[in-house]
Amino acid sequence: MLRKVRLEVARGHEFPEGSAAHGYELTLPLATDGALDRELWHKHRKETRFRRFWGDEEARGHLAHGHQGWALAFDDGSGGAEIIFKAETHRFVAGDYVSIKERDGVTRTFRIASIA
Repeated sequence: MLRKVRLEVARGHEFPEGSAAHGYELTLPLATDGALDRELWHKHRKETRFRRFWGDEEARGHLAHGHQGWALAFDDGSGGAEIIFKAETHRFVAGDYVSIKERDGVTRTFRIASIA
């Protein structure tokens, strides 16, 4: 099932209190246990989109799967992608955390704020 997932940057050095103004809104193909479902992704590739919001900045793209695993590929033509750490075994469950190696080379941790 395609689910709307909101990630917000977690507490860390850069954001000591975390931040609801920095994160991602994703449409992900999730199995009933919260795992990314590759078969469902194949059927709904065009719908597995995301929006990265970072203060006043915004970027959009799509979920991709390749030799590095699951990634967020941007539509801006930069060719850049952000890798979701251990996405092959991760479960997307509200309140849990996920790490993403972003285009700037920094791996940041995000709290799964909601799943709808």
